[in-house]
Amino acid sequence: METLTSFLNATGFALMEPGYLIMIVIGIIFITLAIVKDYEPLLLLPIGFGIIVGNIPHISSMALGVYDEGSVLYYLYFGVSQGIFPPLIFLGIGAMTDFSTMLSNPKLVLLGAAAQMGIFITLIGAIYLGFSPSEAGAIGIIGGADGPTAIFLSAKLAPHLLGAIAIAAYSYMALVPVIQPPIMKLLTTKKERLMKMKPPRQVPAREKIIFPIVAFLICGLIAPGSLALVGMLMFGNLLKESGVTERLANSARNAMIDIVTILLGFSVGASTQATHFLTPQSISIFALGAASFSVATAAGLIFAKLMNLFLSEENKVNPLVGAAGVSAVPDSARVVQMVGQKEDPTNFLLMHAMAPNVAGVIGSAIAAGVLWTVMVG
Repeated sequence: METLTSFLNATGFALMEPGYLIMIVIGIIFITLAIVKDYEPLLLLPIGFGIIVGNIPHISSMALGVYDEGSVLYYLYFGVSQGIFPPLIFLGIGAMTDFSTMLSNPKLVLLGAAAQMGIFITLIGAIYLGFSPSEAGAIGIIGGADGPTAIFLSAKLAPHLLGAIAIAAYSYMALVPVIQPPIMKLLTTKKERLMKMKPPRQVPAREKIIFPIVAFLICGLIAPGSLALVGMLMFGNLLKESGVTERLANSARNAMIDIVTILLGFSVGASTQATHFLTPQSISIFALGAASFSVATAAGLIFAKLMNLFLSEENKVNPLVGAAGVSAVPDSARVVQMVGQKEDPTNFLLMHAMAPNVAGVIGSAIAAGVLWTVMVG
């Protein structure tokens, strides 16, 4: 009977607390959004199930959780906590990204840069709320809507906040179709949304091969802290554009990125144990993340409108394209296309929107490098 009683006291049912139940419900909500609403299912489903796994209570003498040294989850989480998985994700993104739309209309890069304003404005807000400069830098990067970058910077600047920041970043990435359209409609007129842009020029293969090399050199010299992210992004793109390493590019953009996404999403979810996650800081991080993402979207839209003041009529930019400056590739570009076509079904903005969208990926990585350099310098 003593053995039976000891076993029953060690079960998850006996150890269950309200916090664990709350997190399990949140995990189920994530899975539901992924399956029913199709909100970033490749991310939300692994994260959601990871949240459930990470919140099954167990006795302290058993090394089972992410934070228990020696457990399986501890070693899976090592790739997150040490910033290993994000550069590998960037390698796959580079191998599947076509920068030709950005190269054909370089001024749209400025929209990707403008959207990074959300990062730095939120950084100031986080410091005002009492976070340390390092914590504020890690929280601010949520505004880039780039989960891997948020994880990478959090692991360097505020590892104790990594779970909350990662969940916030991926949540807002998944909710791009919900968050961005109201802001886009609020800050643009119907006439602006109906604006058509001239087709992008054809970019020669040589230009697409030279770009990742030159871009990496410029970004790496400006912000050495971005070497791992931008380096892997441009290396993956060079594999794609060179024309001689198709097998490697194919592996990077398919099998490898899928494997890393599974491991990253699941282990990030498992890191959200109620004892570590359900804190006032986490609530503040989610609120700041929402503000950061909204400001980033608004900054891209407003900057597009400002650009048009200095552009000739045939070169004007549809302000909706500015919303794609956040790094949620390709969801933000798709939202621009969707909102534009609701106004005019013959207006195709997707290819134009991809330019600031991929520029935003580079911009958020550079911003992370700058913040890392400044905060540890």
